[in-house]
Amino acid sequence: MKDDRQKAHGPRVQRLTLFRVVIASFLLFIAAIIQFRMPESLPAASIRATYIIVAFTYLLSIVYVFLLKSIQNVAPNVYLQSSVDILLITGLVYATGGIGSVYSTLYPLVIIYSVLFLGRRGGLLIASASSILYGLLVDLEFYGLIHPLSAEAYQPGAEAGTVFLRICVHIASFYIVALLASFLVEIESRTKTLLSEKENAFDQLDILHKSIIESVGSGIMTVDLEGRIKSFNRAAEKITRRPASEAVGKSVDYILPDFSQVLVRVMKEDKPFPTQRFEMILPSEENDIALGFSIYPLLDPEGSGFGSIFIFQDLTSIKEMEREIEKNRKLALLGEMSAVLAHEMRSPLASISGSIRLLMESLTVEGSDRRLMEIILRGKEQLENLARDFLLFARPDNRNRSKVAVGDIIHEVIESVRFAPGWSERVDIITDLCEHSEVHGNVTEIRQAVWNLVMNACQAMPDGGRLEIMTRPGVDSHGTEVLEISISDTGCGIEEEQMSRVGEPFYTTKEKGTGLGLAIVNRIAESHGGSFRIESVPKKRTVCTVILPVREQAKG
Repeated sequence: MKDDRQKAHGPRVQRLTLFRVVIASFLLFIAAIIQFRMPESLPAASIRATYIIVAFTYLLSIVYVFLLKSIQNVAPNVYLQSSVDILLITGLVYATGGIGSVYSTLYPLVIIYSVLFLGRRGGLLIASASSILYGLLVDLEFYGLIHPLSAEAYQPGAEAGTVFLRICVHIASFYIVALLASFLVEIESRTKTLLSEKENAFDQLDILHKSIIESVGSGIMTVDLEGRIKSFNRAAEKITRRPASEAVGKSVDYILPDFSQVLVRVMKEDKPFPTQRFEMILPSEENDIALGFSIYPLLDPEGSGFGSIFIFQDLTSIKEMEREIEKNRKLALLGEMSAVLAHEMRSPLASISGSIRLLMESLTVEGSDRRLMEIILRGKEQLENLARDFLLFARPDNRNRSKVAVGDIIHEVIESVRFAPGWSERVDIITDLCEHSEVHGNVTEIRQAVWNLVMNACQAMPDGGRLEIMTRPGVDSHGTEVLEISISDTGCGIEEEQMSRVGEPFYTTKEKGTGLGLAIVNRIAESHGGSFRIESVPKKRTVCTVILPVREQAKG
């Protein structure tokens, strides 16, 4: 800390040298005026002595500059300069009239700057030295031991009381100046210390404030009355995917398009500030971001508003969760209805089937009557399949699960699909199965899922095409080992407006479809702890992927 003070005083010592040169130049100017305009005021010897003192001051100033570079400690430099300065001032007083010289007023200047650099003790030492030199000069002159160069100013008959009073007044003034200057310097020092402490406390508080703002998980954005962003925390950068450097100083609409329009609509609702909350969608290249905002006013100490603070969160995952919950609620309701409907359908279907078969065996039925009975049986089989699909959709079997060889299931389905209605020989089936394609699940349900996807792919290519079945091991977002089963076709594809509804129960674009095929696949995948996704390019291709965990999932 002491070295820091020394470094801080270095430039001040240089300024002191410059100040001394200015004073010397002023004395030189005064001496020149006296010499050429008022030569009778001072004798030539006094003028000559003044020039010598000024020249000597210039020379010493140059020496001081180089001395400061060689001796880094400020105190010896200042003591040296102060001592020489009071000697020069004493010489100037002697040269310009002694007791009657006005240049004795220069002593306090040296005392003041001594206090500034050396403190109270240094100032008192210089004040003492000034008192001794001035008192000695006046006493020597009073007793006639020396005579001032200015003979006209010399008064050998001056009264002792007057001389003593002059010495006492000067000495008192020297010490008073030293004490007052030291008092002011101490006050300045305490003020600087207090200010430094306050600044440090403020800096710490500012750092704490910024740390809190930056550590909050919610986006925090402050906006002035003109709609320009003044601050943008780290969470705001992450949520909006925009850096603070790009946001600060810009209009809020630049970062959040149409924000002002949404805000105007919110303000029209005339709700109190703390409860004002609204939502908006932030367009993004990947997925749109749902944002939830709360508004609070920024007030100065007088209560006048100078902006607003917006706290916002990314609600995208929450919105997706809400949609998933609503979807599951609807599916649960449909599942209950489907279970009841399937149960109620099975009994009359069994009666119808049994009765028709009994009639066909006990009666000789020919021609149109037999065809009608066969139509009834085929309708009964369709209704039974529909009832089975209802039950599979409503209540996937969470029991009877074991290690399932997906590769074997795929080969079985490929063999079976060739004999199914709607099969076309112009469909080329290509398989690309990984070596280890086993999962933990229900073999019947997984076979049903693969069957539904293969049949959908075949029905999408009535004029033939390429059906590719592929399995690949992988890891999902939770770090779980999974097997991806992809079934792609080169059929008609799915239109963009239909993609949002694909997989919904009872939604179908087929003339004779029930709309349960893909819904059942999705239901089976979810019941196994996996997922199902569809990617499609209209009129080109569709890829359906079922993702199933390889090992048994822990029950929550």
